[in-house]
Amino acid sequence: MIMVGNQRGNGLKLAAHLMNIHDNDHVEVHELRGFTAENLHGAFQEADAISKGTKCRQYLFSLSISPPETEKVSTADILIAVERAEQKLGLNDQARAIVFHEKQGRRHAHVVWSRIDVMEMKAINLSFYKSRLNDVSKDLFLEHGWRLPDGYRDRNNRDPRNFTLSEWQQARRATKDAREIKRTFQEAWSVSDTKDAFAHALEEKGYVLARGDRRGFVALDVHGEVYAVPKWTGLKTRQVREKLGDPKELRSVDEAKAHVTETMHPALSRWQEELEARQQKLKEAQEQQRRKLIKKQRTERQRLKQKLEERQTHEAQQRQARFRKGLQGLWDRVRGEHSRIRKENEADAWAAHLRDREEADEMIFRQIEERKKLKHERIRAMSSIRGQAQDLASDREKFREARGRPSGMARDGPSFER
Repeated sequence: MIMVGNQRGNGLKLAAHLMNIHDNDHVEVHELRGFTAENLHGAFQEADAISKGTKCRQYLFSLSISPPETEKVSTADILIAVERAEQKLGLNDQARAIVFHEKQGRRHAHVVWSRIDVMEMKAINLSFYKSRLNDVSKDLFLEHGWRLPDGYRDRNNRDPRNFTLSEWQQARRATKDAREIKRTFQEAWSVSDTKDAFAHALEEKGYVLARGDRRGFVALDVHGEVYAVPKWTGLKTRQVREKLGDPKELRSVDEAKAHVTETMHPALSRWQEELEARQQKLKEAQEQQRRKLIKKQRTERQRLKQKLEERQTHEAQQRQARFRKGLQGLWDRVRGEHSRIRKENEADAWAAHLRDREEADEMIFRQIEERKKLKHERIRAMSSIRGQAQDLASDREKFREARGRPSGMARDGPSFER
């Protein structure tokens, strides 16, 4: 479990952050220990008031505990991690709060301790807390058999921006097959008997006929690549000239590139607007779907909470009914039966607590999987739009480069590394 902690003050601001249900799917205050208040804001107000008796401004220690996204980590395991961290930091028996957050298919915990020792009225020193937390975190990864994050193996990999190449690699457009290009030129040649007809046939296939630097015939595709017409039609230069005549009336290569850029710009802009509209519509639909799911899950949790509370009350009444009243109850105390029943009740109550917690965990895990599935569907849908947007951005850049690049010699074929 990744542990990140820091000393801080301003408890009310921290409480507002921890109770923020707008940015989190679910928020649960799991524990308030050592406070008289029954809510998080009141608890942190208490900690703030106690700190006034000292010179300490950063009177709280806040710790986030993030289990691996791929693992199902129970509440019990997270609480064990809390206890381990508490022991390592020397915050034993300090007032603390534990809050669970669930967001984007992940569950993590926030633990906040008061640093003020009320017996000594001074702040507990937390020197080297980062390295201590790293030790606890690494031990937990090893004990559970989880894959260690790169940061624990190599300190140079701690920066979260150091992702793999596959995570950042942009979608590339499939290159054209040379045989397909040659077939396009030959078909355009075969159906044309004049220069204008040939130019029109090529234009329908996305090529612009132009005048090469040596007064030969070339064609440009929408990416600014230059093709020598004789080569791609499989004819001699003399044969091309006999049919098409003098190329002097055609645009130069640079003029043709400018023409392609000018004519493609409105289309690219229109496609860009279409993609943005699709993206916005998709975002709105996804957000509506997410909110609907969260609402359903919160209702389910409330029902489970009510069910568990009713069962706890009923079972507590059953356990209490084991004690006999009146003279029979007094006789049970004398012969030790009352003590035996009390111990039995305590064991049953603890077993019921563990059962209820396991049942709550099962619902949490199931709901996390539901949100993960929704998240993956959203990523898949958005990746398609991002790929198209990247293609459009790449095209815009190539058109700009083609417009400003000297024409030079006509190329024998396209560059396949685009």
